[in-house]
Amino acid sequence: MEKLAIADLLEEKHRDLFNWLENQPEDNWEKGPDNKWTVGQQVLHLVNSLQALNNALSYPRFFLKYKFGLCNRESRDYKTIVNKYQQKLLENSDRARVFNQNLKKPLQKNRKRLLTKLQIQSKKLQYKIKKISDVNLDTLVIPHPLMGKMTIREIIMWTAHHTEHHTETLIMTYGEEIDC
Repeated sequence: MEKLAIADLLEEKHRDLFNWLENQPEDNWEKGPDNKWTVGQQVLHLVNSLQALNNALSYPRFFLKYKFGLCNRESRDYKTIVNKYQQKLLENSDRARVFNQNLKKPLQKNRKRLLTKLQIQSKKLQYKIKKISDVNLDTLVIPHPLMGKMTIREIIMWTAHHTEHHTETLIMTYGEEIDC
């Protein structure tokens, strides 16, 4: 997938999430079903994920190369990444649950700030992908806690799917469709 198409995909997935969030009662921010994340926790998780990726992409390229090495295979396509992620989630559901169990519940008063932060981090990532060369997108790797080492192109495509995954989870949990 070309980097402009990935940036557009990121924009689309975040727009879908924000459209859904705009139509939700603010009570859902702090209250959620038993053993499920609240809306606020879902948003916080996405912010943390985006921020970690943006921070990693702020390091000099030579540092990423030194720290994590280079990719020795072709970059995978979006569909392959999505399928592998779904498979890894199923195989490692306990590990994923433990990894995410201590996520704080953001307070209602922090809602606007957190949503703004999510939007800013999304825009930063879209900007960064447009500035990184195709060679670096396909050769530099970054570790993902569940998926292992991924090229920068792959992890950014995964980020788009990750946003979609959480939007779908919110829709299923809170039972309302989005109008796209």
